[in-house]
Amino acid sequence: MSNSSPATARTHRFRLHDTLTGELVALPQRVPGACSIYACGPTVYGPIHVGNARPAVVFDTLVRHLRASGVDVTYVRNFTDIDDKIIKVANTTGETPMEVAERNIAAYHRDTESVGCQRPNREPRVSEHLPEIIAMVQTLIEKGHAYEVDGDVYYRVKSFEGYGKLSKRDFTQASEDEHQRKNDASMKEDPHDFALWKSSKEDEGPGARWCSPWGDGRPGWHIECSAMARKWLGETFDVHGGGIDLIFPHHENEIAQSEACTGHPFASAWMHNGFININNKKASKSDADTYTAEVKHYFVLKHLCERVEPEAVRLWILGTHYRSPLSFEFVVDEALPCKSNELRPTTFPALEEAEGRLEYFYATRARMFARAHFAEGAPAARPDHIVSVIVRSFHEAMDEDLNTAAALGHLSELYKRANELCDANRKEPIETRALLEALDHTSHVLGIGQENPAAFAARVRTRRALARGIDPAAIDALLTERIEARKRKDFARSDAIRDELIAKKIELRDDPAGTVWRILA
Repeated sequence: MSNSSPATARTHRFRLHDTLTGELVALPQRVPGACSIYACGPTVYGPIHVGNARPAVVFDTLVRHLRASGVDVTYVRNFTDIDDKIIKVANTTGETPMEVAERNIAAYHRDTESVGCQRPNREPRVSEHLPEIIAMVQTLIEKGHAYEVDGDVYYRVKSFEGYGKLSKRDFTQASEDEHQRKNDASMKEDPHDFALWKSSKEDEGPGARWCSPWGDGRPGWHIECSAMARKWLGETFDVHGGGIDLIFPHHENEIAQSEACTGHPFASAWMHNGFININNKKASKSDADTYTAEVKHYFVLKHLCERVEPEAVRLWILGTHYRSPLSFEFVVDEALPCKSNELRPTTFPALEEAEGRLEYFYATRARMFARAHFAEGAPAARPDHIVSVIVRSFHEAMDEDLNTAAALGHLSELYKRANELCDANRKEPIETRALLEALDHTSHVLGIGQENPAAFAARVRTRRALARGIDPAAIDALLTERIEARKRKDFARSDAIRDELIAKKIELRDDPAGTVWRILA
C-alpha cells in the first residue's frame, strides 16, 4: 500500500505556532511547494535521555507529515561535536574528544532510530565547519558586532537592536547584579556579551583546539548553529526548531549573530517543544542530585527502552501536544528490599499504557492483513466515504500546529472501525481497501505501527518473559498439553491449565491458525 495515496489530492494548509510572533502562522515556504527546516541536535558527550528524544520525535513527525502532504522538505539537524563537556569526558576516559563524539553519534543514531526517527537530509558536525564559523566571526568583527580580547572573541549584544525579540526579554536596562557580573567578567564590555571564539587552555591537547586568526581555540556554542544553518539552508530559511529551553540564550544568540552578519532575517518561523517533567515536576539540573538511582537510570532512553517498547515511547510522546509539558511518570516499589547496587522494581504507567495501545494496533493490523484478499481489485473509496472523512480529520488535526494528540483520536476511530469490520466478518471490498490504505498511511505519518505484527508481538513477549522470569518453552509445553486435553475432551485439565496461565498474567487467544499467547503488561 502507498503511504502517500490518501493525501495526494489534499490542499496543504499547515499552520504552526511561531515563537517569535506568538501567533499561528501559515507554513513558511520561500520556495513554493518546498520547506527548509533546521533543528538543533545534541551535544554528543553521552547517551541521550528521554527529554532529548522529544524534539527528535516531534520534528521527525513534522517532516513525515509535510512530506506525506506533498511538501518537498529539506531537513537539517546538527551534531555539536566540539564542546567543553566532550573534552571533560575525553579527559576522564582517555579517549580523544573526537572519539567520544563519534561513539555518541553512533549511539544517538541507534537510540533515535529505535523510536522510529528517520535521519534528516543532512547532519552537519561542528568539526566539519570551522572555516565557515571563523569566516562568520571575522565578518561580525569587521561590522563592529564583535570584538577580540586576549584570544577570545565576544559578540557585542548592544550592537544588535533586536536582541531579546525571540525570548521577549528587555536587555536595555542593566541591573546592579549585572553591573557586578560585568566587574567579575572584566574581559567583556557588557555582561550580556557572549563568546564566539574561546581561546584554548594550556592543558588542552590537539583534539581540543583549532587554529584561528585569534590563536588556538574553539568556537562558542551559538555561532556553530548559525554557520551550519547558513551553509546548508542559506542566509534565510523557513523553520527553525528545538526545545523550549533553547529559546534563550541559544536561539536568541543565533538570531543576533546571523542577522547582524548577513543583514537578512534568519528563520521565517520558530517551533519549540515543551519540557518533559519527572512525575509532574519540572526536571532541573539543580535537583539532579536528589533523583533516585531508578530515575537516573531509566531517564536514559537506551535503558528505558529495555523496559518498554521503543515505539511505545514514541506513541507516549505523540499523545501530548508538542508545546505542552509532558510528565515522565514512574512508580518505584520501595517496599521490596534490594542491595545498594541494584535498582528497585519500577513501573511506568503511562508508557505501559502506550505499549498496550500499540499491541491493540498491531493485533488489528494483523486481522486486517488476513482480510487483504477482499480488497484486491476493489475501487478506491469515494471522498464522502466514512474512512476518507476520518483520514481528512486526521490531517486537519496534524495541520493545526501538529496536533498529534487529536490525530491519534482519529487514528483510534480507524482501528475501531477495522475491528468492527473483522468482528462482523463482512467482506466489504471498498471499505477493506480504504481501511488498509488509511492504516498504512496514518501509521507512516506518525511513525508507529509499521512493523510486522508477528515480529512485534514476539519481541514484546520475549522481553516481558525475561523480566518476569517466565520460560517461554514451559508455556509452549503447557499449551501443547492443553491442546491434547481438549482433544481427549478433558476439559477440566484444559481449564486448569488456562487458569494457571491467567494467574501468570498470560492471555490465550484461540483462532483458526491455533492458540497464541501473550504476557499482559
